[in-house]
Amino acid sequence: MRPISRAGKTRPGVIVRAQSALQALRPHAASELLPSVDAGIPTMLGLLGASLLDSSQATNDVEETLDGLAERYDRSDLRVFVLPTLILVEDPRNASSQTSVFAAGGDALRLDQVDAVERLVRRARENVTSPDDVVARLEEIRSRRPRFGPVLTVFGYTLLTVGFGLVLNPTVTALPVYLVLGVIVGSIVLIGNRIATLSLILPVLTAFSVTLLISLLVRPLVHDDVLRLVAPSLVSFLPGLTLTIAAVELTSGQMMAGASRLVSGIARLGLLAFGVYAGISIAGQPPAPTTAPTQLGSWAPWVGIAFVSLGYYLYSSAPRRSLVWILYALVVAYSAQLLGDALVGAEMSGLIGAMIVIPAVMLAGRLPSAPATAVMLTCAYWLLVPGAMGFIGLSEAASGTSGATSTILRTFGSLTAIAIGMLLGAGLSRDVTAMSRGWRQGRSGSRGEQT
Repeated sequence: MRPISRAGKTRPGVIVRAQSALQALRPHAASELLPSVDAGIPTMLGLLGASLLDSSQATNDVEETLDGLAERYDRSDLRVFVLPTLILVEDPRNASSQTSVFAAGGDALRLDQVDAVERLVRRARENVTSPDDVVARLEEIRSRRPRFGPVLTVFGYTLLTVGFGLVLNPTVTALPVYLVLGVIVGSIVLIGNRIATLSLILPVLTAFSVTLLISLLVRPLVHDDVLRLVAPSLVSFLPGLTLTIAAVELTSGQMMAGASRLVSGIARLGLLAFGVYAGISIAGQPPAPTTAPTQLGSWAPWVGIAFVSLGYYLYSSAPRRSLVWILYALVVAYSAQLLGDALVGAEMSGLIGAMIVIPAVMLAGRLPSAPATAVMLTCAYWLLVPGAMGFIGLSEAASGTSGATSTILRTFGSLTAIAIGMLLGAGLSRDVTAMSRGWRQGRSGSRGEQT
């Protein structure tokens, strides 16, 4: 009986040690670094700013939000500086004029966390909530676990892959390829993000693996371009949103933030393109199709939008009852882009799309049942931004395909057009809101005088 007793005692110890070893491989969460007590207004602003940056907001928007909060808390003397990975808050009331530094730029927040952070900022602005309560609530938001488990998360990624593939209007034979690649890449992303070392090379490894798989096994059976087959499955790695925000910051005069973010986005594209190039180099350049592929038709992108909305809802753990609003933002973005294509051409269609979708989302965000506007805008930007175009262009350049330079130039032209459209749309929304507020105040004032 003694050996059995000893085995029963050592086995749990081995399991606990194995769990601890695996836990040590996981990247440290940013929420572990958040202080929860004795938080002043500078600390509150710095931590809120870091969370807004991790919500994929531009530095000029974050700085404007923090300056507004500082004024609301009667601390307009605080000086706030926002960079893509840092928040600097200088307190002149401190004898040593201390500058507090808060790190950002970690893992992007999920959509449910983006919604909660924006609502927390709104509540702090309206109620002047205690800084300690704001920081404690922020820590709870950042440590919140996803609403959906691994199976639904991978299923959501698969829907995203199929949806973005349908937006490209592929061939019928490409659909099962998107389905299989979505499951494979979704599983790789789910596992790779939990291991710090593997997450560093995850873009290159994933792009290499799927390209090799497509080139060796799938390409002889599917009459479609390799890059069109690979790009939708890499949707979580494509830096289209990063490049668009960089263009917005550069257009807004945020040179340091925009330039650093632009370099980061181009570097991510380069890693993906290198993975594709390595895969094609090993498998060999695929032969060109002898016949022109037959695409599904104009209905495919609309079905793809429905798949993308549900995919975002599951993969990024969107807030409850937000699926209809995500679908609304995607339909508006795609419809506006089609309108822009008809009016000014494909390269400039993003300008019309962004200029229309931002006021439409801002208007919908006023309804009580709608999620935070950042949730809808994040999904809409992913449909507008030409991250796949840049990835395809760099991959073609790496493999020596003719026409790659033209694709890259069109990509950056589209980025600039989208950035200008975003600035115009946001400015139009602010102006209409200010005019509406002034109209209501003038109307109430005239009623008071008559009384």
